[in-house]
Amino acid sequence: MKLSHFNFNLPEELLAEHPAEHRDESRLMVLDRQNQTIEHKHFKDVIDYFDEGDVMILNNTKVFPARLYGNKEKTGARIEVFLLRELNQDQRLWDVLVDPARKIRIGNKLYFGEDESLVAEVIDNTTSRGRTLRFLYDGSYRDFRSKLRELGETPLPKYIKRDVEPEDEERYQTIFAKNEGAVAAPTAGLHFSKHLLKRLEIKGVEMAEVTLHVGLGTFNPVEVEDLSKHKMDSEEIFIDERAAAIVNRGIEKKKRVCAVGTTSMRTIESSVSSSGRLNPYEGWTNKFIFPPYEFSIANSMITNFHTPKSTLLMMISAFAGHDFVKHAYEEAVKEKYRFYSYGDAMLII
Repeated sequence: MKLSHFNFNLPEELLAEHPAEHRDESRLMVLDRQNQTIEHKHFKDVIDYFDEGDVMILNNTKVFPARLYGNKEKTGARIEVFLLRELNQDQRLWDVLVDPARKIRIGNKLYFGEDESLVAEVIDNTTSRGRTLRFLYDGSYRDFRSKLRELGETPLPKYIKRDVEPEDEERYQTIFAKNEGAVAAPTAGLHFSKHLLKRLEIKGVEMAEVTLHVGLGTFNPVEVEDLSKHKMDSEEIFIDERAAAIVNRGIEKKKRVCAVGTTSMRTIESSVSSSGRLNPYEGWTNKFIFPPYEFSIANSMITNFHTPKSTLLMMISAFAGHDFVKHAYEEAVKEKYRFYSYGDAMLII
């Protein structure tokens, strides 16, 4: 498959700028792979497709306020710093993106906060936009992290042109978020409300929590026509014994095993035993899933509607079939479904 197979015309007004009023009331398109049918529902109707003993795999990563604004020494130029990942806790080294990048060179100092109590020095230029910063801060590591949280803002995707609003802090986070480390939300999980999770639990649906700390690599554009040449950025994942046991029990009992989101799917597909079971794992994954691909663990998935030529759309096409997904996306555009992070959802069974 080539990159051009994943292009489609997406009207700009379908990119969701705000979340639905209630988490579980966004729209839900249901794709039945066996019958090749499409149904239009609301997200809370997802419960009708699951029974006792079925399993949902949730990504419990937590988004941290990764976007900071600082001022460059001497010129005072306003610089956006996007924290990507911590490289060294003791030395307070971070991989970051800076914008505008052309103004930032090795040795430059950046000042953050009205009192300029947080200072960073650029110590490496790794890519055109990427830099390594060393934060200079006198307090303890705990105080330093608390300072980052205080100065940072919710890292809404760039396609959302409005300012961050108070509700974003809560809504751009799943209600089961626990392990801080993501710079973007695992968006399929945003549709679950406390009430819906409780109803699923009462029905006997089991929840297996895994962690993938979403990096910006997930959203990096694919720039090669030959998909086998595209390299994914590595992201950190954790699968504990308990999650693996819940998932494997579901597989053995031939139940519905549902990956909630592309990040959950990538996590479980990164640690499969030779007998098609989920192994506990702690480490990194740069797995890129595109058609044709044989999935080992999940037999259903929940996902949002993705942008043209994205790696996320490629994974969905591998799971549901390229032609079926193409048809479903044409239907989504026609029916004015909302796309991307704050958009509507799709259940593939």
